[in-house]
Amino acid sequence: MALQSSGTTCAVRGCTCNQTKLNLWLKEQCYIHKPKVRAECTCERRYSFHRLPIEDEAKRNWLKNLNLKKPPKTLYVCSFHFVEKKPTEDNPYPTLFLGYEKPPEKRRRLLRRDDIYTCWLASELDTMDVEQNPTSLCDAQTQWSDPWMEDHTYSKGPTIPCGLTLAPPPELQPAASYTLTNNADCLLYTDQILMTLMKLRQNFVIADLAKRFGKSHGQVSKTVKFWIDVLYKHTKDLIPWLPRETIKATLPEAFKDHFPNTTCIIDCTETVLQKAKNLYSRSESYSHYYASNYLVALVATSPSGLVMFISEAYGGNRYIRYIAQNSGFLDCLRPGDEVMADRGFTIRDLLEERKVNLVMPAFTRKQCQLTNEEVTHTRRIAHARIHIERAIRRLKVYKHRLQTLLINLVPEFDKILQICAAI
Repeated sequence: MALQSSGTTCAVRGCTCNQTKLNLWLKEQCYIHKPKVRAECTCERRYSFHRLPIEDEAKRNWLKNLNLKKPPKTLYVCSFHFVEKKPTEDNPYPTLFLGYEKPPEKRRRLLRRDDIYTCWLASELDTMDVEQNPTSLCDAQTQWSDPWMEDHTYSKGPTIPCGLTLAPPPELQPAASYTLTNNADCLLYTDQILMTLMKLRQNFVIADLAKRFGKSHGQVSKTVKFWIDVLYKHTKDLIPWLPRETIKATLPEAFKDHFPNTTCIIDCTETVLQKAKNLYSRSESYSHYYASNYLVALVATSPSGLVMFISEAYGGNRYIRYIAQNSGFLDCLRPGDEVMADRGFTIRDLLEERKVNLVMPAFTRKQCQLTNEEVTHTRRIAHARIHIERAIRRLKVYKHRLQTLLINLVPEFDKILQICAAI
């Protein structure tokens, strides 16, 4: 029986038919019986609603076909889901467009002649391998142990590497004498440096490096940490603050015409940080600008693109002004220098105290738009600032910085940042 009460909705999954839409359709003008509306004409209605039957067997079949986890107390189904647009003796249940599909039947794959030949060939090759290498198999009750998991000699004190055929350079002689080695199978100091650089560049997991170099997980972790400290100590001098004469001698063509007095270009580089469980620590690294947890460091490059200064990493909640004041960057400047920066570096007053000029794009300052001179000046600055963007891009080539930084690596991040900038 068709019902027309308001609020009636079809219970089929995904069906949007309801009584409100039907009432709006009935108020529209009929195209055939103009000017009558659809409720007054003799045309067939768009759809009708049918209620769940009371009989137990019919009710059970309806619910089985609808496949609803929580059927409503008063259940209606529109005529779109019946074969004859309504329940009949031949088709009393809803069977069309029920909003779900039956899972496909699983069929056994027929074994073709090519597959039979492939299986036979594989079995023959296995038999030949067993005959030629009888020791390649092992009894199930006698499984071989992994020597990498049993090697724990790295926990002992520092030892002198055995079988070292390549002499280290003089500056690495003290470091090479403390390389972590195994008495049975030592690892050259060059391989240990390679392992550390692979960790920084590709950010391989410890298990992967242990498999590649044939060492235990703990030995790889301790080796990488050791060489990060050594490289940090030896790369401090590779980030020098160039004198003015050297900067002017290597000034690119983009600076000679419009910014000949530029000493350095500054910008910030960010690294995504893993969320800490401690709420205070999480708030210290949360950046409202990026809406996530970040570590921020100040980078200064020469106009030619050489990294001359890189600060320690600060939490994302620190402002650029705070980083510039506490990182030691202002101490590197001299009176008469010129610093190029992007919008957001509110350090003009700090630089004026040291008689340093700040070059940055123009602001509208409550104006409708910039003047022609300001637009030209902003474009020239953007054209010149591309050098520091390229320098920061070279830093982010190291996937250890590009990927999310783990919480336990935060104490070592300043060292990693300096090593990446120096290399």
